[in-house]
Amino acid sequence: MRDLSAETFRQHLLEKYSLPPRARARAQHPANSTLARPLRELWEATDLSAAEFADEVSDYFGVVRLTLPQLLAATPCLDGFSRRFLRESTIFPFRAPNGGYRIAVADPSDTAAIRAAEIVFGEPVEVAVASFEDVTTVLDQRVEADGAGTEESAKGSSQQSDDDIESLRDLASGAPVVRALNDLLERAVELRASDIHIEPFRTGLVVRFRVDGLLRAIPSPSGIPPQALISRVKILAGLNIAERRLPQDGAARVRVSRAELDVRVATMPTQAGESAVIRLLPRDRGLLEMSKLGLASRDEKTMSQLLALPHGMIVVTGPTGSGKTTTLATMLSILNEPTRKILTIEDPVEYEIPGINQSQVKPAIGLTFASAMRSFVRQDPDVIMVGEIRDAETAHIAIHAALTGHLVLTTLHTETAAAAVPRLIDLGIEGFLLKSTLRAVVAQRLVRVLCDRCKVPHTLSSADIDKDPRFAVIGFKAGEVVHEAGGCERCGGTGYRGRNGVFEILELTDDVRRLIGPQTDSHSIDQAAMAGGMTTMLVDAVGKCRAGMTTVPEVFRVTTIR
Repeated sequence: MRDLSAETFRQHLLEKYSLPPRARARAQHPANSTLARPLRELWEATDLSAAEFADEVSDYFGVVRLTLPQLLAATPCLDGFSRRFLRESTIFPFRAPNGGYRIAVADPSDTAAIRAAEIVFGEPVEVAVASFEDVTTVLDQRVEADGAGTEESAKGSSQQSDDDIESLRDLASGAPVVRALNDLLERAVELRASDIHIEPFRTGLVVRFRVDGLLRAIPSPSGIPPQALISRVKILAGLNIAERRLPQDGAARVRVSRAELDVRVATMPTQAGESAVIRLLPRDRGLLEMSKLGLASRDEKTMSQLLALPHGMIVVTGPTGSGKTTTLATMLSILNEPTRKILTIEDPVEYEIPGINQSQVKPAIGLTFASAMRSFVRQDPDVIMVGEIRDAETAHIAIHAALTGHLVLTTLHTETAAAAVPRLIDLGIEGFLLKSTLRAVVAQRLVRVLCDRCKVPHTLSSADIDKDPRFAVIGFKAGEVVHEAGGCERCGGTGYRGRNGVFEILELTDDVRRLIGPQTDSHSIDQAAMAGGMTTMLVDAVGKCRAGMTTVPEVFRVTTIR
């Protein structure tokens, strides 16, 4: 292996690839450069896939490259290694064909991890390179199968009295329970989960992760009393473990696998105890670039033109979990320049963007969306972002802020872009004010993206279309190629990995403005917008389906025909 540092490889990669300006800046100055994972930071800053990045590492450092099937076929040697060390260092130790030891690493410049493996084995080890994703996948399977890092069961829990709060606190603070929760958090990060659901039932504890928008059941921690695990979650979020009759919510900042996470915790009393939901909000959410949202070229151009407007209001709509916050954060990132002052009021602050003044609502002390907006207009801002318009007061303040020369970004919960107009009128906004201030409404959903490794092309036949009329409904014909979900280790057998947005952008053209009034209905606005060239979410989703990005069932799961 060539004696080269991560820094020299960084320079090599920057010289070889033409990265976008933002990605190049981040690759040169990674956000977490103080952490001992420089190559992971560099990979996350590039547009290279995990496999492509591993190929570059293998070629540059002169190290043998291993694929996922090769790793899965190897005999793991996990004794002496803690689960946390393997995952944080992204290494997989296994037996070499010649009887010695080898380790698959994603970062061959991490000499500390390699030296630690040599200490465990008591002899030198051969080093091979695998992608970050492949090492994580094989660890997820082999570590669980071999029982590495399993902890002793919590003892004496059956004798715990429900009323003995101090005993429960001691139990929840014990090593087995603490490690069980840490393991759940680590695995959630590995699987790219957005939420952890911990649910006690009479038959036992159920743990599920929300991955790519859908819940996935995972094995529950063995030997851990449900009440102790829930209490540990409450202690982490600073909640009252003695209060089990009322819902509670809190937040915390934790370190998982060398990365910092902001977590939001919400508990709810149920018949079998308390359930808890942990929302995971990584501190470093990646590059906020419009190209990563999934906008079609025409819609991306429209969005750029809207963000260049000096004032007015842009509304993003969609149900919970449809990606509205990411879209707003991307807009703010694009607008974030030294010449602009940007203020936000959110619930909660999910993306921290340097250079933007971000505030979080605190209803207990009177800091609401409406009260914050009233103060914002006295802070001389250029751009205001209000997380959500929930009531008439917030709607009126937002409209008047747009009237007085500010660019206002906000969200609403409506089914379509056109439905936002009658919703604002229902909140008491006069039609003439909407005509003057509303510039556009962006509606969106998230579709799951097919796993590149296992997606299966399929040529449609007449029998396929007769069997499933949905193909004909969205315009597919016999002879066209669609892709279907397969299933592999990388995607956890689902056939999907990641999500992408489908959008419709309703611009307030003259034809649309003429329809705004006391009797405005969304159908008329919808028809006028489509006649003016608006691409609906369904059409956008079908386009992504034809491009092999997603599947027909996903299209119908998140969009409706109108």
